[in-house]
Amino acid sequence: MFDAISPQLLFGQLLIGLINGSFYAMLSMGLAIIFGLMNVVNFAHGAQYMLGAFTAWLLLNYLGVPYWGALVLAPVIVAAVGMAMERAVLRPLQHLDHLYGLLATYAVALIVEGLIRQRYGATGMPYPSPINGGVNLGFMFLPWYRFYVVIFSIVICLGTWLLIEHTRLGAYLRAANEKPDIVESFGVNVPRMITLTYGFGVGLAALSGVLAAPIYQVSPSMGTSLMITVFAVVVIGGIGSISGAIMTGYVLGLVEALTKVFYPAGAGMVVFVVMIIVLLMKPNGMFSSPERL
Repeated sequence: MFDAISPQLLFGQLLIGLINGSFYAMLSMGLAIIFGLMNVVNFAHGAQYMLGAFTAWLLLNYLGVPYWGALVLAPVIVAAVGMAMERAVLRPLQHLDHLYGLLATYAVALIVEGLIRQRYGATGMPYPSPINGGVNLGFMFLPWYRFYVVIFSIVICLGTWLLIEHTRLGAYLRAANEKPDIVESFGVNVPRMITLTYGFGVGLAALSGVLAAPIYQVSPSMGTSLMITVFAVVVIGGIGSISGAIMTGYVLGLVEALTKVFYPAGAGMVVFVVMIIVLLMKPNGMFSSPERL
């Protein structure tokens, strides 16, 4: 069976897996940041990813704002909406069981998707690619935009990891998760920091949505199926682990791609098979660390 597989198919799928892994890494990183500080499983993350793409589409079609402007404006707009949601919905639930936050964010996701679907319908809408052309690699034609997405994702993931793990701000964030009273004694406004951190995580989801808009059609359900895989990525990497989310996202994108080559029927379930195996061997995830964000 393996002899019949062409190098073109193999390397082509690996590149597609790397592109998918770029989105998995960015989205799961945002989830890990939110859970690491707030202990909230943000089920609205998929809807916020979709809002990023839709905001870019609206900015282009109603205000004439091109992709490069939307790449900055859309995450900021969606992050502001997310911060308002944190203050109105999540903050009153912060001292209750985690299940309440999960259900609240799931309800928000259903409401947002329902409103978008009612206004714009369920049909996907195209978004033009801001970078035309590509390069012939011999085994496939690689559009420049997809290459840009991979590089951009790596830069954002690395920059965010460095910010959280190797700066004073990151130290405050980790400390606020463990000992908020002590952090407040140093003059840090912990509730405001939590709100801004949630906005940052939401902004990462929206940024991923803007990046995805030219590749996938913009639709109300574009985040729903993707988030099922992303939650599996977070669980495998270790809930709350930034580095785990990043590495697992890229690796599972490649694993999923290889499965499509060697066993196409299992491509849709391989991530969840890996999740079950990891949970049986290491229930806290591959890179979990209780002391870290």
